Amino acid sequence: MHNIHINNSFTDALPQDPITENYTRQVTGAAYSLAQPLVFKNAQVIHVSKLAQELGFTNEDVQSLSFKKLVTGQELPDNVAPYAMAYAGHQFGNWAGQLGDGRAINLFEMLHHDQRWAWQLKGAGPTPYSRRGDGLAVLRSSIREHLCSEAMHYLGVPTTRSLSLSLSGDQVLRDMLYDGNAAHEKGAIVCRVAPSFIRFGNFEWAAAQGNPEYLKQLTDYTIKTFYSHITATGKEAYLQFFQEVTHRTLEMIIHWQRVGFVHGVMNTDNMSILGLTIDYGPYGWLEPYEHGWTPNTTDSQNKRYRYGAQPEIGLWNLLQLANALYELINDGPALEAILNEYKSNYQSQYLMMMKSKLGLQTTQENDQKLVATLEHHLQLHETDMTLFFRELSLIEPHMDADKAFITISMAFYDLENISEPHQWSWLEWLETYLKRLQLEQDALGMDGIAFAKAKQQQMNAINPKYVFRNYIAQLVIDEADKGDYTLLNEVYRMLQRPYDEQPEFDKWYDLRPDWARTKVGCSMLSCSS
Repeated sequence: MHNIHINNSFTDALPQDPITENYTRQVTGAAYSLAQPLVFKNAQVIHVSKLAQELGFTNEDVQSLSFKKLVTGQELPDNVAPYAMAYAGHQFGNWAGQLGDGRAINLFEMLHHDQRWAWQLKGAGPTPYSRRGDGLAVLRSSIREHLCSEAMHYLGVPTTRSLSLSLSGDQVLRDMLYDGNAAHEKGAIVCRVAPSFIRFGNFEWAAAQGNPEYLKQLTDYTIKTFYSHITATGKEAYLQFFQEVTHRTLEMIIHWQRVGFVHGVMNTDNMSILGLTIDYGPYGWLEPYEHGWTPNTTDSQNKRYRYGAQPEIGLWNLLQLANALYELINDGPALEAILNEYKSNYQSQYLMMMKSKLGLQTTQENDQKLVATLEHHLQLHETDMTLFFRELSLIEPHMDADKAFITISMAFYDLENISEPHQWSWLEWLETYLKRLQLEQDALGMDGIAFAKAKQQQMNAINPKYVFRNYIAQLVIDEADKGDYTLLNEVYRMLQRPYDEQPEFDKWYDLRPDWARTKVGCSMLSCSS
């Protein structure tokens, strides 16, 4: 197996918990605590992503016993001391105090082609931050994280990555819906990889310690290692850092809205300081387009983390980060100005994103109204988000509204029962859209055939044909639970090219089946899922 270039910047730069025993406790004044993975004698690697090749591993490496032991934490490089990060955070809007890596153990950082990659095992055992948990993970949640993080990468969404999925060989007791019906499930381990797993919560933790020097250490380390283009010092450097974090966070959330991804648990401890999608817990994909949908059973009453609220929650979380950094900056108006910039940038960037989904590049006076009216219509009757925007690419300016309606009709979940007023309202919107397309064609100075082709190519490059739908995930889980990984491999192949036609996977380009409407795992999930 190829030599791994270890470079542990996080542990070299920041304070270690002086207690080296691994037991649940309150930790103070430290960035991390040592924690060894458990011994899993019967661990079995069941899937390895193409990230392995990007990290320099050959096919022969991936098949080796050494690789299997590495990605399950059974055999690590020399001079490596696995650890769990300390962080705090706000959960569902309330201060939760110490949280930390409760079922994630960081193995090491490596450098490959001048890129830093931190390796982390999820489900490999308890840490000092496990609270009442066992530090383990089950197969269903591990499949969801492994496949979704890779799906997001291929969709072009900033994300942490997943290198491998393994069975631990042990059984794990879980109460999936928190209803008192606990059952044993197959244990699993995900080896996930990212430049860093530092979260907003790391800074909240440092600020809550009442130790300005530690907060400065953490912030200086993060800037030096991951925002090294910031050359200012002192207050100006910290303001630039905060501004860049807001930009990256907004970019990430715009991507979520674009593809219909709902994170489900946007607590501050689940927000990456690098603007990466992190911690794939009770996430879900919009099937019917609905601003009020959340996949999280824990959030089903208040729906704090619903699809339509994600941009607002991103801002709220950034406010908590600003509060944590205030000790270093001591300039409320400057921080407030950056947060206000997020608000205005969101409005303009969201409109630009939605116009691109509609195949519009130029600007016309009523574009915002066109988008707002569309969003209203999409929620009047169950309309599949992915299918709608993909089929919309087939509409051409010379069509009449009736033909355009037939073109998008496969996106409606109950076409036969669309009310006549609703159908008329759709025809009215389509008439407006067709006129807007004609203006677009005229502005670009293209003939009809060239415009239609260019428009379809542009729309299909931003509107995926395939996403990791909730019911597809459940089908993969059901088969894998029986020991059959055929579907897992098939779906992984499909998710690597989400914008391509891939006719061999056309069976997945369809409405969510009726049986999945309310099935556990296909509609709502708990935080333990």
